[in-house]
Amino acid sequence: MLILGIDTSCDDTGAAVVEDGHQVRSNIVASQYEAHERFGGVVPVIAAREHTANISFIIESALETARISFADLDAVAVSHHQGLMLSLVVGVSAAKSIALACDIPLIGIHHLEGHIYSNLMGRSDELHFPFLCLTVAGGHTLLLKVVSHGTYELLGHTRDDAAGEVLDKVARHLNLGYPGGAAIEKLAKDGNPHAYSFPRPLMNRPDGEFSFSGLKTAVTAAIDRDPDLNQADLCASFQQAVIDLLVSKTMRIAQKHQLRQITLAGGVALNTPLRKALQHAAQEHEYQIFTPPRDLCMDNGAMVAGAAYSLYQERGPDPLSIAALANAPLGKTGIRYRHESKYK
Repeated sequence: MLILGIDTSCDDTGAAVVEDGHQVRSNIVASQYEAHERFGGVVPVIAAREHTANISFIIESALETARISFADLDAVAVSHHQGLMLSLVVGVSAAKSIALACDIPLIGIHHLEGHIYSNLMGRSDELHFPFLCLTVAGGHTLLLKVVSHGTYELLGHTRDDAAGEVLDKVARHLNLGYPGGAAIEKLAKDGNPHAYSFPRPLMNRPDGEFSFSGLKTAVTAAIDRDPDLNQADLCASFQQAVIDLLVSKTMRIAQKHQLRQITLAGGVALNTPLRKALQHAAQEHEYQIFTPPRDLCMDNGAMVAGAAYSLYQERGPDPLSIAALANAPLGKTGIRYRHESKYK
């Protein structure tokens, strides 16, 4: 089954062709870093404009790279829930047009499900339900028990800022540009992770709740106090605090719920020290850690098509009337992992 996957949830325009949910025939992504860099973050109107300009070319490139035409597609899938509203609409409109013109099924995917399934693609023989998924990005940080296809249990989430969000905000405070996580990781390589004693909010609590706003405040205050500080040391110390929070909570929840397989997903999954720290902690507890290929960590169409293959078997196609929603509950049970006001 050949599925075209489309993702325009934030600032990357992605289209991919995936066969039978795991064989990536193409995965094309147009980045908008240059368009947003001078603003220190994503500007929704600019993001939508760039998606509109790029979407047709990216879809055509995905088909050409996969050496197929529209006539060869069996379905089209699109991120339609969770993201920037103006951006989502571009992808959803394109997917609906393709589904209608080609008379093929349309499959709407919650953006987070794409990240979750980035680890399942090609690993159905190794990764088994239930497992624990730590998803970390600019818009969310949460721990999910993945019970079965489309069924999840929320075991922990951030009370305030997401981990990727604080990385971007601290990078902006240091004038490091965008994306912030990559810039901080690069500087941290030459720094001392013990140079600054930054707080680890809620780290010793037995639950899976995260909080990053206090850490962000402490780091920005340190920057404001000393304009001549060693940026490498500060970035290394800050990055280590984020990693400590993520790893400690993940291991604690895995033990509490007896989940011996753990997956890491989302844009922050690109962070090499985080990957290594999780692997080291897992070895100590004899757990298995799964991380997606690096090109499936950031927003992309392949993860959308991969998720669509499995979820299509479970629930069938969606109507052409599906709507784009900036904030939407997750999965069959409608998990609300953000503040209630966000869903109104």
